[in-house]
Amino acid sequence: MKSLMELTQYVLADAQTWCCTSTTRDVETVASRVEDEGISFLTITLPSFCKDFESCLEKGGVLPSDFVGFKRAHKSVTLPAFLQGLLELVFDRCSGRLLDEPSTLAIFYVRQITLLHKKVLLPCSDERERNAFVKYIQCEKDLACFEGSVLRDDLYRFSRIADLLWASDCSIIDRMVYDGDLRPKHGPGKTADRTTGNGKYDAEFWHSRLEQYFCSSDFRIANSSFSYVLEGIDFLEPDAEIPVKVVSVPKTLKTPRIIAIEPTCMQYTQQALMEVIVSRLEKSNLLQGSIGFTDQTPNQRRARAGSVDRSLATIDLSEASDRVSNLLVRIMLKNYPSFGGAVQACRSTKADVPGFGIVSLTKFASMGSALCFPIEAMVFLTIVLCGYERKLKRTLSKNDILLLLPKVRVYGDDIIVPVDIVREVMDDLELFGLKVNTSKSFWNGNFRESCGKDYYRGCDVSVTYNRRVKPLSPRDVPEMLSLFSLRNQFYKAGLWRTVDYLDNELKRLAPLPNVTESSPILGRNSFLGYETEKMCKTLHRPLVKGYAVRALPKKSSISGEGALMKYFLKRGREPLFDPKHLERYGRPDAVDIKLRWGPPY
Repeated sequence: MKSLMELTQYVLADAQTWCCTSTTRDVETVASRVEDEGISFLTITLPSFCKDFESCLEKGGVLPSDFVGFKRAHKSVTLPAFLQGLLELVFDRCSGRLLDEPSTLAIFYVRQITLLHKKVLLPCSDERERNAFVKYIQCEKDLACFEGSVLRDDLYRFSRIADLLWASDCSIIDRMVYDGDLRPKHGPGKTADRTTGNGKYDAEFWHSRLEQYFCSSDFRIANSSFSYVLEGIDFLEPDAEIPVKVVSVPKTLKTPRIIAIEPTCMQYTQQALMEVIVSRLEKSNLLQGSIGFTDQTPNQRRARAGSVDRSLATIDLSEASDRVSNLLVRIMLKNYPSFGGAVQACRSTKADVPGFGIVSLTKFASMGSALCFPIEAMVFLTIVLCGYERKLKRTLSKNDILLLLPKVRVYGDDIIVPVDIVREVMDDLELFGLKVNTSKSFWNGNFRESCGKDYYRGCDVSVTYNRRVKPLSPRDVPEMLSLFSLRNQFYKAGLWRTVDYLDNELKRLAPLPNVTESSPILGRNSFLGYETEKMCKTLHRPLVKGYAVRALPKKSSISGEGALMKYFLKRGREPLFDPKHLERYGRPDAVDIKLRWGPPY
């Protein structure tokens, strides 16, 4: 906790230098409240302060009801005493009104100070973790209520617009599924049946309802002469299927992230569909780049443009993946029997939720399914057009869609729409069972955020997050890697006093050579370039001494039949990087760092 507080104090010192205002009292406030409230002040209370701050930017001023839990310096002053020097560069001290020319540098530092420790990887309390699973179950209940109460006219409207939007591209995907032009692959992550590494190519379970669209004789073996392999596979009927395993992973100390780990056979077949969906939709002539899955920069560029001219709004959804009803997915794909049937065949229908046992799923899929990201984006884009039709107050035509799509961008649950239809879009998102996070959706002021980038009047005010506590020795490998990364991110942002503090901390633990971002040696990035400590006698290139990451994949054997299947499923012409991939494969259980000589570039 002491290291987190020290880091905050140095960021405050940088804010004082760059913004030419005093933060001395703010340092005292941080120290006092951390002593009284503990680490939650840094990880929960300060991020809540930032949420209020962004809300004030959105509505154009500070109200007495804002910044709860932070006292004001005087009755006549609207701004809170904490960070008052920075806030006075953004808002009027007495009235709280947003200044005509607020300091974007002050906006950046208010956000950097308050969000610094928001995502530090520390375990949530047991109560907060239990509440997260309760919310997961509550989402299921909410979706069941939605499906029971949604009007037939609204579903018909959704279906009609989906047909206009997806007909040409989904027809192509439907034909590809019908013709068997799918190529599955295994992901690197965990599976619900605990199969890992090369073992996935010899998996012993297969869900029988996959057979219609993902025939085991085509997807499970490399050659018909290996049909004897199928005799050793356990084909599971729907009532005996392996459910997804719902788990929590660190997100913030306020709440963990809930994901679902899929069974091997479901993950394997989902990847086959995901690949053709992404490939087809990203090069669609009709969609004109309005939907994306692999490149976030178009969203970021549009968010920046929206922060300048206020023409575009950014919409954020709460629990987006868990609130997409499978009813909407079935309706959206009802005219494409092969495509829609394959999607339903590789969709898990049951989940094992800690504290609740096995539950049937109303949602399409949780985060963790390979199809979750592309399918939810398709649903969201359809709903955006439903909102557009509501705004027009007439039936949407193909020409209307062509006019709107260049102004819309959907990347997962990051949605960007024109400001003049944002209200109607948000209403329809709520109508179809989703939950708009109004505190992180922006359309009135000049602040916008999308896909990890934040802008105010065209200026990048994105912050750097501290992800881990300070390492005590080089043996704390994840903490060491995080500290090097944090130092270099702050260096790029120009927080020189913070960087100097981190440099001193790193020098106590490891060598700190100047290296470029592409160097295998852990070191400090510098605008002055890299340094050379000696020359390699063999390759005649500069060398520096430092720590390098070493990760050894765990041992994972594979049968001859599985090895042949792995060869046929490989993408690209280049050989696999690891020549011993048939002996060791999969994500390593841990990474290590080793002191050695290496190139600084």
